[in-house]
Amino acid sequence: MWETLRRHLRRMVRRLGIDVVRHRPGGRELVRLLGRYEIDLVLDVGAHRGDFAAELREAGYRGRIVSFEPLREPRAELRHRAALDDTWSVLPYALGDHSGRATLNISGDCGPASSLLPMLPRHRAAAPRTAYTGDVIVEVRRLDEVWEQVTAPGERVFVKLDVQGYEAQVLDGAGQFADEICGVAIGAPLVPLFEGGKLFDELLAQTRDGLGLTLMSLEPGLTDPRDGRMLRCGLVLLREDGPAAGEQVPAQVAAVV
Repeated sequence: MWETLRRHLRRMVRRLGIDVVRHRPGGRELVRLLGRYEIDLVLDVGAHRGDFAAELREAGYRGRIVSFEPLREPRAELRHRAALDDTWSVLPYALGDHSGRATLNISGDCGPASSLLPMLPRHRAAAPRTAYTGDVIVEVRRLDEVWEQVTAPGERVFVKLDVQGYEAQVLDGAGQFADEICGVAIGAPLVPLFEGGKLFDELLAQTRDGLGLTLMSLEPGLTDPRDGRMLRCGLVLLREDGPAAGEQVPAQVAAVV
């Protein structure tokens, strides 16, 4: 009931031209990093209703955004938000290491914990509202299959992954374009949360050693309220051998006051 009321109120204020986003303390710090490393394209994978992209805009990022969201209901709200921004586009795919169709498990009320992998009891126990309520067949694409469709020559690409255990498969799908990824934001589980999902050490090795990125920041994530143990954290990694603007903020990052 509360979730339905919350979404209703959010839609009402958006009709007045006001956007409501959940504040993340690291939002502005992330945008400063994107500016320093001259990121001008963010691939927002597992975009859900577009909160991450809206937070980037609120924090001052002015580069292009391409959001991927396979679920119809959140994608409708995502498209509504993106329609107000001529440098934000939406594609209806999940990303992975193969192209075709797959079963997506739906979390709660089309929630952001939806995954192509089975959810493990530790996740359900820590966050009961995320338990699966159904499933749907979705289209899956490899990142290298859509790369030339969504990027332009010379763009510096940052990939944000909110794919609930499917991070390694999405990165594997970059194929020949993996070396063109200039940075990632990724959720890294400290304990198994989704069947077959890689853990912190493996994901750090894949992004740092495999892609040649450098760890820039770590943000607390899902915590078990029963004992206070952190179950997942967020990592941001960027390619240090690219251009860095030092104290200069490039045009795609607006001043934040």
